[in-house]
Parts: sequence; C-alpha cells; structure tokens
Amino acid sequence: SNPWVDVSVKTAFKTALMDEVDQTGRKPKYRRIILKLSGEVLRNTEDGDPIDAKILKDICQEVKKVADIGVEVGLVIGGGNIFRGLSGAEMRGVDRTTGDYMGMLSTVINGLAFMDCLEKLDVTVRLQSAIPMDKLAEPFILRRATRHLERGRVVIFAGGTGNPYFSTDTCAALRASEIGADMLMKATKVDGIYNKDPHKHDDAVKYDHLEYIDALRDRLSVMDSTAFSLCMENKMPILVFSMREPGAILRAVMGEEIGTLVN
Repeated sequence: SNPWVDVSVKTAFKTALMDEVDQTGRKPKYRRIILKLSGEVLRNTEDGDPIDAKILKDICQEVKKVADIGVEVGLVIGGGNIFRGLSGAEMRGVDRTTGDYMGMLSTVINGLAFMDCLEKLDVTVRLQSAIPMDKLAEPFILRRATRHLERGRVVIFAGGTGNPYFSTDTCAALRASEIGADMLMKATKVDGIYNKDPHKHDDAVKYDHLEYIDALRDRLSVMDSTAFSLCMENKMPILVFSMREPGAILRAVMGEEIGTLVN
C-alpha cells in the first residue's frame, strides 16, 4: 500500500477522533502534550520495589484514555525510583557525572517498563533515547518523533537530555519546546503548587494560577530553575497536578480546572 495514503488516512482518522471525543462529547483542549512523570511514583512504598506493577498499569491506563481520544502524547519519565544522580553523588560518593549517567540509564529502564505495559493495553508506542542504544530504543530524532506523534503513537523520551547536570524536568521542558507541545503537564504526589510544603505545614496555601516570574521570585519548587526558565523563555505553559487522582490526566487535557497552571 502507498505509505502516503496510509498517513493521510490515519491523519484524517485522528482528526475525526479529536472532533469526537470523551463520553460527554467535549473536545480536548490540548492537541499535543508532554507528560512528565517522576520515577518515584512507580516505587512501591511498602516493600521498596522500584517498579510496582499495579502502579505502572494504573498510570498506563490513564495515558491510554488520553491517547484514545486523539491527543498526541510524549512521555518523559524520571529515574529516581532506581538511581538519582545528585543524591548518589552526595550520599554514595559516586562522581556527579557518573551518577547522572546512571540516572539516565534508570530512565531507560522505566521507559522500557512503560513501553511494555502500554503495548499490552494495545497502545502503539515508540521509545526514543537521547543516549544511543540501538538494541533497546530508537535514537532521539526530532522529525521522527514528530511523525510518530502525528500517526497517533505515544512517544517515550528516555535518557534525559543525554548530558549530565541536566534533570529530567529539563528534558521535559526541552522536548516540549522541540515538538511544539501545547502544554507541559507535570504529574506529582501533590495536587498543585503550594507556598510551602503541604506535608510539613498545615497552613500551606495552594495556588490555582501562577505567572512564571512569581514562581521564580518566590522560589517555589515547581521544577529546577533550568527547566523552569526554559519554559518561561519558550512560553510553554506548565500544569502541575496530582497523579493520585483517577482520571486526572484526562481532565487536564480537557481543560478542566485541576492543579496549578503556570504561564
């Protein structure tokens, strides 16, 4: 069959999906997103297992809901459940550069777990790594990634930026800008941005909306400052919300009031 016909048919089908959408008949507000997940969310807090099968499946089902309505999804996953470069350097005496590379490899392990789980849910997935490892993943090539997204495939961006000293938050900000995402969505353990840690302070106040400059000035820990300033320069809106609420990702792409919006 003619590949160009296939692409046009798939694009037309996807446009029809985007016009159709969720059970209530609403259209998604965002067409293309980057979803940033902390590696920590995969950890089983009771037995310390770095990748909990149930948590992984729950997250993948949330991603599937969004992909099924025609939203183009790029995933960036941290590696903190396996190894965190910065804390490894401080606590285990590992050289910072080496620690960061160990952290990047951790994101590839998480990426493979997500790819496997999503495929079992009948989602078409591609794993791209910033560090070449052709037996496991495609190399990160922007045009190829964009083509995958246009064809309705979920793309997992692993290996961070491929450089030490840059966090997976920075990777998410960079990939969001590169692929022309409408929104960078950061799923965390808390339901938005607070003026102080809500786990430690009962009087912590949640923000519904913030401007970049205010978040930087008040040193609110949305992301690290490199990632944050990259979003600010490229006018990339950031939505911080809780991963623990079922249906949260779907609600976010539908444009519902959820979490904290920074723009």
